[in-house]
Amino acid sequence: MNIKESFRKYLEEAIGHENALVAFSAFEQPASVSVRMNPFKSCNCPSGKEVPWSRHGRILEQRPVFTLDPAFHAGAYYVQDSSSMFVGHAFRTLVQSMVKPAGRHIRVLDLCAAPGGKSTDLAASLREMFGNEFLLVSNEVMKARVGVLADNMALWGDPNVVVTSDDPRAFAALDGFFDVIVADVPCSGEGMFRKDEQAQLQWSEDNVALCEARQRRIVADVWPALAQNGLFIYSTCTFNTRENDGNVRWISEEMQAEPLMKDGGFDGMPGVLKTEYGYSLVPGFVEGEGQYCSALVKTGTSQPVFASRRSGRASAKAQKTEIPKNVMELFDRKVSLTLRGDMVIALPEYLRDDVSLLESLLHVIASGCAVGMVKGKDLVPDADLALSLMLREGAFQVADVDRDTALAFLHRDAIVLSDVEKGYVLIRYDGVNLGFVKNIGNRCNNLHPQSRRIRMNIK
Repeated sequence: MNIKESFRKYLEEAIGHENALVAFSAFEQPASVSVRMNPFKSCNCPSGKEVPWSRHGRILEQRPVFTLDPAFHAGAYYVQDSSSMFVGHAFRTLVQSMVKPAGRHIRVLDLCAAPGGKSTDLAASLREMFGNEFLLVSNEVMKARVGVLADNMALWGDPNVVVTSDDPRAFAALDGFFDVIVADVPCSGEGMFRKDEQAQLQWSEDNVALCEARQRRIVADVWPALAQNGLFIYSTCTFNTRENDGNVRWISEEMQAEPLMKDGGFDGMPGVLKTEYGYSLVPGFVEGEGQYCSALVKTGTSQPVFASRRSGRASAKAQKTEIPKNVMELFDRKVSLTLRGDMVIALPEYLRDDVSLLESLLHVIASGCAVGMVKGKDLVPDADLALSLMLREGAFQVADVDRDTALAFLHRDAIVLSDVEKGYVLIRYDGVNLGFVKNIGNRCNNLHPQSRRIRMNIK
């Protein structure tokens, strides 16, 4: 790799000359491969060495063909760089010690969420810590990326997630709504050098300065949405001090916030380097590609310079289509049912008011779980229902299939199920749900979405 001299200077300033030499050597080595398992979907996921800061993370010896693993399509694990899992570790540690909402569920915003690595980690962590009592808003401003985010969150299956697509300034209307905001802000991408040659070629000091200014604006715009004494986790996948410690110092001075990692508290992790205000994970010291993470607590109530408000939009009214009476029986908890067109949407009952507020102010892409399409008096189950953690065991007859049949289903091939009654059947592989078919006797109508089908040759 042809490292630019200007980048060498920036990295040496950030982590020191001797540490930088280790990193430069590591940049010449192949990137690592890691996954993080979904603790609420049990199956035989890829095995590997445990990530030190994530008990569900695994570093693999080699990269498998994930496309040909049905468990991957079931949301049983997520392919994520091990370095970025450190943000989840910081989140769990700090939330457990300092975030205790009085008389209500915890509310968390993942501001720059696509494609979903950190959001799936946050969702799993929140469920482990708080059970069903939480709300996670996963936001992505880029329209071209929000669809991937919504799809990945649907595969993960947690119904307490709302996916939005809004500029950070839109959240200013939600005064003090969130107990925690995680902002993995767009950056110069120094942690992508091994995976993406273009990231290295496009790096420049001017782009660093541009990213620094953009990051400050993002933080300032979203700041009013954070509750007083709320937790703000700031991260990047870059190493330079301008986008990292420099911005955390700016946040603490301009936003009236107290840095939480200045005096340590996360030491002892192998290879993790302490900076002035946070921690840096750098190739050569860790097996991942790189991450910076810091955190602050909001101490002041003043409005930031860049924040602006907007009037809310009225929520779209549900159509007067009759929802089949037996739909409630599909779930293992109390839900609120609404209609979007002919699609039934189920939401955990206690989140109804929160989601209604979000829908009045933000562009909500998805919430809760898509249950199915109403056709006359019948309900055609949606693929997302099969993947949802809310689906009640025994709600549908189940066909446990082998790997070849599972791949054929995911490829949208015609499959035949023997010893299964006619009607809607839940396809299951290795203990995890994949989706639905309608068994009509001599064959099955495959209900797997065209947009999610395996497109490569599976033979």
